[in-house]
Amino acid sequence: MNWQLFTGQNKENPEYDWKKNPLPEPPIWRNFSNLEKHRAKTFQVDPDNNIVELVNAALYLRRPLLIEGAPGSGKSSLAYAVARELGLEPVLKWSINTSSNLTEGLYSYDALARLRDISLAKKQAEEGEKTTNQPAQDIGNYITLGPLGTAFLPPLPEDEQKPRVLLIDEIDKSDIDLPDDLLEIFEEGRFEIPELERIAKIDPIVDVRTYDKKTRKIENGFVQCTIFPFVILTSNGARDFPAAFLRRCLRIKMKPPSKEYLAKIVQAHFDEEIRRQAEPFIEEYYQMVKNGQALAIDQLLNAIFLLSTHQIEEEKKETLKNYLLQPLNSREPMESKKSQEKSNPTDEDIDEDE
Repeated sequence: MNWQLFTGQNKENPEYDWKKNPLPEPPIWRNFSNLEKHRAKTFQVDPDNNIVELVNAALYLRRPLLIEGAPGSGKSSLAYAVARELGLEPVLKWSINTSSNLTEGLYSYDALARLRDISLAKKQAEEGEKTTNQPAQDIGNYITLGPLGTAFLPPLPEDEQKPRVLLIDEIDKSDIDLPDDLLEIFEEGRFEIPELERIAKIDPIVDVRTYDKKTRKIENGFVQCTIFPFVILTSNGARDFPAAFLRRCLRIKMKPPSKEYLAKIVQAHFDEEIRRQAEPFIEEYYQMVKNGQALAIDQLLNAIFLLSTHQIEEEKKETLKNYLLQPLNSREPMESKKSQEKSNPTDEDIDEDE
């Protein structure tokens, strides 16, 4: 059967029956049923980056690890690999954007929902209806710890004093204040929840929900970590950070991948037959990166998967490969050699046309 599901003929594809033939299996790195496990299992350490040494140093020193590198170089996958190898709980991920702030990472308080419930309870009481809703006393129902706040909770006895793993992804996207705002919690390992502090004399212990949907007790509106979490911050290099922030972190600058490292990554994702077909892709990818073209590793995996595991016409492969390996620092897709020859005709071609 033709590998193309969509034919562009403006009519129903008679060769495709969704009931009998669902979509082919996706690449394992795009299978969302077990994505975190895959990231941890297939992550490969590049010895040129001294990752093993820096991870261990961060664990011993209780310091965050700042990893800087090109987009798609596998920075965030390191957090999942560490959690898997050390048998730690699932990674807590905080994805940063331009509006992210410290409070968002620590906790959220839904004051509007609480006000609505208070009004509803008051109305039910006035109308003589029975209600078990006591929102004023149950403020914890409206507070949820964020990934940062959850990571700094003291571990429960059954958690065997294990640290949590916190991934703060793309910290370079944040506004100018966030790195400085993180300094106190990185240095002191504690934070306050003002909404709970204000009622501490009335209700000193409040149950709140955590980022990973558990219930924990907060005493006097104050959280003090007893085991510093393993924190990984990733950066695509879009900005510089203040010296005070950098002083609190250990830093890794990811180097461009070697051919040997690329081969290890491909080996972790494909069987032996496909790996043999992948050698030309690895060589081309390596040369492109060596020449200063920005490429993500999953672009290489996408090209190998699509062009080596599907029956695609030979004349289409070159075009697809150039689209799949389009440099991230290029606005225009790379043209195939044939397209380049047509757009840049030789003197002989001009003579023939005349």
